[in-house]
Amino acid sequence: MAKKKTSYRDAITEIEETIASIENDELDVDDLSEKVKRVSELLVICKEKLHNTEKEVEKILNEMDE
Repeated sequence: MAKKKTSYRDAITEIEETIASIENDELDVDDLSEKVKRVSELLVICKEKLHNTEKEVEKILNEMDE
């Protein structure tokens, strides 16, 4: 089964929810390492999406200059 791609907005929301859970002591210590690993994965996704978007915008702007 194909894995659903995570959108930037969904990734940011999940990161924010996890951080709030940690700050409010709502996250069980047994789940902490798993959640931190997930946040790390989400940050990689966000960074990649931002990088790709930056490249696309630069390409569009360069095409407009031609």
